Order: sequence, then C-alpha cells, then structure tokens
Amino acid sequence: MEKYIKKQTLLLQDNNLFNLLKSMYNNVVVLDNKGVILWVSPCFEESYSIRKEEILGKTTYEVANKGIFYPSVAAQVIKSKQKTTVLEKNKKGKSLIATGIPTFNNNKELELIISYTFDPDEFFILKNEYDKMEKLVDQYSSEIRELREKDLNFPGIISKSKSMQKVLNYALKVALVDTNVIITGESGVGKNLIAQLIHQKSIRDKEPFIEINCGAIPENLIESELFGYVPGAFTGAQQKGKIGLIELAHKGTLFLDEIGELPLALQVKLLKVLQDKTLTKIGDTKSIKVDFRLITATNKDLNELINKGQFREDLYYRINVVPIHIPPLRERKEDILPLILHFLEQLNIKYNRNKYFSSQAINELLSYDFPGNVRQLQNVIERCIVTSDGEVITTETLPENITVSFLDKISISLNLPEAIELLEKNMVQKAYEEFKTTIGVAEALGISQPTAVRKIKKYIK
Repeated sequence: MEKYIKKQTLLLQDNNLFNLLKSMYNNVVVLDNKGVILWVSPCFEESYSIRKEEILGKTTYEVANKGIFYPSVAAQVIKSKQKTTVLEKNKKGKSLIATGIPTFNNNKELELIISYTFDPDEFFILKNEYDKMEKLVDQYSSEIRELREKDLNFPGIISKSKSMQKVLNYALKVALVDTNVIITGESGVGKNLIAQLIHQKSIRDKEPFIEINCGAIPENLIESELFGYVPGAFTGAQQKGKIGLIELAHKGTLFLDEIGELPLALQVKLLKVLQDKTLTKIGDTKSIKVDFRLITATNKDLNELINKGQFREDLYYRINVVPIHIPPLRERKEDILPLILHFLEQLNIKYNRNKYFSSQAINELLSYDFPGNVRQLQNVIERCIVTSDGEVITTETLPENITVSFLDKISISLNLPEAIELLEKNMVQKAYEEFKTTIGVAEALGISQPTAVRKIKKYIK
C-alpha cells in the first residue's frame, strides 16, 4: 500500500500529465507496470458501478477476477507492451470499448499504462447526427434544385406549399385576361410579387409596371402623384408641371398597394378614371385618354371599411373583378424552409459570408408563426447573418420572440415530473448544440459522460 501511495503521489505531482488526464476521456484509469491501479477519473465509478476506493491500490488482475471489468485491457498491454483495444464488460454486463496505452521511461522500460473507455452508444449518437446532417444537406440540395426550376415560371417567388402553388397557378391564368385584380393578404405575404408576376405574364409585359403605396404618401401629395398637374397648378408646383403615375402606366400596369388607405375624395376620381378611361390633371380643363391594367392590394377588410363609410362600394365592385388571396406564412409552413434557403443564399452573397443554421435553429424557425410573414422571415435571417459569430447560426442568435423558453411551454396542465423532464430536455439540447460532444455536454451540465450519453440518446432525435 505504501508503494501505491508513493506512486500515486508522484503521479499527482506531475501537473502536466494529471491535467491532461482530467481533460481527456471521462473513464480514465492509470496503472503502474505491475498493473496496480493508481488513479481513476471521477466518472469511472458510475460507468463500472463501483466506488474508486474499492479498486485503488489493487491490481488489474484482482479487479478483473471480481468481474468489475473483464477482460482487462491493462493486462494485455503489460503482456504485449503495445497499444491495445478490447471490448470490456462491467458488472452489469454493459459493453464498453477500452483502449490501453503503454508509456515507457528513458530506458524503454514499461512505466505506466493509461487506459480509457467510452460507451459505444456514443458512436450511434454521432452516426445519427451525421445521418441527420447528411439528410438535411440532401434535402437542401433537392429544395434548391426544385426552387430554381420553379423560378423559371415564377421568378422571384419561393414556394412549395399546395396553397401557394394554387395561388400562383391561378395568377398565371388571370394574367392572360386583361381585367382588374385585387390581391388580399396580411402585411408581408408578398402581394407585390404576385402583382409583378401577373404583369410579367400578361400581354402588357413589355410596358411599364408602376407601383405606388397609397399608405406611404401624405394625403396632400397623393393626388398630384397619381394624377399629375399642369404648370402653375398650385403654389410650390414645378414650373414644367408633372406627369402622374396613372399616365406613366399607360399601356402597362398600375399597381395600387394598400388601396384601403386611399382618401375618399381620390376614390371618386379613381372611379371616374376607371369608368371613362380618361384622366384630368390638377389645374387642367381637358382630359387625356389612358389605357392601363389596374391591380390593387390590401391587408384590410374592404367590406368593413365600406360599412364604416371609409371606402366607396362602387369603387370596390369596380376593382374587385378577380380577387386573389395570399395565405399567411403560418398557414403554409412548408414554405418556410425553402424561403430560409433562398434568403440564406442571397444574403450570404450580399455580405460575402458562408453561414448556415443549426438543426435546432431551423426547428425554432419552422415552429414560429411569423406574424410579419415572409418580410419578417427575411429580416430575421439577415439579422442572424450579420450578428452571428462563426459559420453556424445557433438558437442563441435568433430573436427572443422566436425562441420560446421552456418556461413558456410549461403550464399547470403538466405535472411535476413532466415539467422537470421538459427542463432537462431543454438543457441537454442547448448544451449539445453548443458543444457537439458528450464530454462537452457532461462538463456543461455537471454530469458524467455516461449520463450525458443516455440523455442525448433520449432527447436528441
């Protein structure tokens, strides 16, 4: 026993060796050239279901004969003087991969044996993670090929969902008929893209596409923007006068976004233009002929505005010849991943980056409702590319309103064990996303490596 204590003391005094042992594999055993066990790592007890005091100072042969682990890799190293790997079993019959490494003194005599073991289940975890990533890469490649093919028919519009494909196909049919169209949908769904698509696929595609947001121009300026004016029409007017947007759209398409914001007085004038196919500039007495296709869009309920006296019913019937409704992104979740890939590609080029989202970050994005729809998704991705450190964008970079904490998911409907399990799952997933190894997870969570392996197998699908 005195020899054992002396050798162990010398070992612990070698700070470089001791620090190296602590930082490497969790299940580490150090033995002398006779097979006496000098030191074991803290988690050895859990892996082999024994307290270290029961084996320190004993030989590997004694321990093997008791069935604590068998066969002994250290015994084989003593015999062969070479690095050796075997499949050991602990008292519970659990198989562990054990590797023994001999170290020699200056006289090339065997001095110490360092053996380490790890759970083969970890290989399956890593393989599953690799398979997941490989599958995701294949999916990404397939999505990108499919999107590029679809981009030939629907330039600039990224979609995979059946509901959006239905909208696009309907828009193509409508494009061939020269009639008024109204596009409805929440803010950020891409109403302007559908309007552009209709124009591009119409007989007017070689003529101007004039777009104006009725809600973005002050009420006192919107009339002059739409209708134009003659020289000297009002104080502050340009000396040469101004051509209005309606006139600029002659032979082409006029797209009035947020039509519900158009003042009532201008609704009357617009209705007259649509009926007579003529317009009169501000300050002029004569009218000019105009020929354009009108596409309008709104995120408001125009029927409700009509009931409130804020929108003219006769204008509504004039513009609502062919309605097209774009569903919000939360109702077409299948479009989120293709959109993520599309914006990632665009923005990586823009900022000269090569970033991508971790699988956990992708899952968070896929589960979020995006009240701001496609526009919000694009802004989130741009923010992540600009602010994230390293190539991998993790959940830590996502806005707080997207990453719902486990506390938000816990409700009174969960009992205590369920709530604890949810917390444990959240912590394991976060740790694995950051460290990617069972050792890193174990250290971060203050648990042993075997426990980390079991938790990762349980929670990382």
